[in-house]
Amino acid sequence: MPNMSPVKTPMPEQEPNIRNKNFEEVSLGYTEEMAVEEAKRCLNCKTKPCVNGCPVSVRIPEFISCVASGDMENAYKIIKTTNSLPAVCGRVCPQESQCEHNCVRGIKGEPVGIGRLERYVADWHMKHGGAETFDVKPNGHKVAVIGAGPAGLTCAGDLAAMGYSVTVYEALHTAGGVLMYGIPQFRLPKEIVQKEIDGLKAKGVDIQTDMVMGKVLSVDELFDMGYEAIFIGTGAGLPSFMNIPGEELVGTYSANEFLTRVNLMKAYLDEYDTPIIRPKNVAVVGGGNVAMDAARTAKRLGAENVYIVYRRAEEQMPARKEEIHHAKEEGILFNLLRNPVAIHGDENGRVRSIECIEMELGEPDASGRRKPVPKEGSNFEIPVDCVVMAIGNSPNPLIRSTTEGLEANKKGCIVVDEATMATTREGVYAAGDAVSGAATVILAMGGGKEAARSIDQYIQSKTK
Repeated sequence: MPNMSPVKTPMPEQEPNIRNKNFEEVSLGYTEEMAVEEAKRCLNCKTKPCVNGCPVSVRIPEFISCVASGDMENAYKIIKTTNSLPAVCGRVCPQESQCEHNCVRGIKGEPVGIGRLERYVADWHMKHGGAETFDVKPNGHKVAVIGAGPAGLTCAGDLAAMGYSVTVYEALHTAGGVLMYGIPQFRLPKEIVQKEIDGLKAKGVDIQTDMVMGKVLSVDELFDMGYEAIFIGTGAGLPSFMNIPGEELVGTYSANEFLTRVNLMKAYLDEYDTPIIRPKNVAVVGGGNVAMDAARTAKRLGAENVYIVYRRAEEQMPARKEEIHHAKEEGILFNLLRNPVAIHGDENGRVRSIECIEMELGEPDASGRRKPVPKEGSNFEIPVDCVVMAIGNSPNPLIRSTTEGLEANKKGCIVVDEATMATTREGVYAAGDAVSGAATVILAMGGGKEAARSIDQYIQSKTK
């Protein structure tokens, strides 16, 4: 019998005042009974609007139908035909603005919990599924992938499935990109990411770490090494700052550095010696998912008061509603319609307070959101010993500055043909945050898939 409940099957979670003191995963995942119950809410629409909302075109009604009948192994196989990282996507994709946004059940109630079901299936397979077998005949062609983040890993996995010999070059000591250094353990356990990466290695993908491309090897040298096409998925790891007085003070971090120290370098574990300030009062500047991640991380490091300082209202915050909800539950304090103007230090050059000005919303700007306007004479200070700037990132210029013929726009993003992900340099393709600026994991994966298709067409057309 179909489940016509207007609401999703609730997701079990750690209690807020327990989880804000540990780094274990917040959402605990469905049981099999919960997953089957939620799957039966799917109407199996003929037009499949949910699939149209998915950047990697997961065959959603098909895999959910398998879950409803208890066939988890086939559900997993269906997902994997288009999605290389289902355990990741089930946890961090903004389904509410993509597949679930298009769900017919959402018209008169809540949409089907597509992301929750994808996560359940992927986790089930990790616990119960057999080893995946890959019987792909090598086609004799070589492709290099620069960057082992979501875009690069997806492109590499798809190309390997077509028979290409793929080598991924990663600057850090661990593959995964933002999945490893940016998204906290309590949202995306690193063991889960590593298992997904191990699955790609089983396909024959060769991942070389500690390779800062543009320094160790250039794009031209990769072509000289016999690679017939190159994919660039180097992300957007260059942090932005406000350029206000005091950003040089001890205790001021970019969110990129703060989260990397905690997530990749394990500063939250006693057995690691990663240096990090363990602040008592923290201001996190910004309103996106990264700001929520930084604020919730600071709370788990022992901060008594953590403030989100954001210049617009809550309705304009780009963070997922779920992340805002979780942050509030965990005791994060929201200072909205406030904008920093200076960071003040003590006699030792350490952060003492952040000075803000009150804002009010004016007319819409180019983004369509109402523009925040300062209120004259409304300055005030918040006593803090740490400030984390989470106001965005841009692509690192290293690759584009060492690659002749590779064009970038004024924001430093690589210019591509959006239909093929081809850059202005022949044989070079790019996708993900290196092209779009900081965006979502699933959009990066979608770009990586498109680039893999285009690379295959490019190489095959040259060999005819």
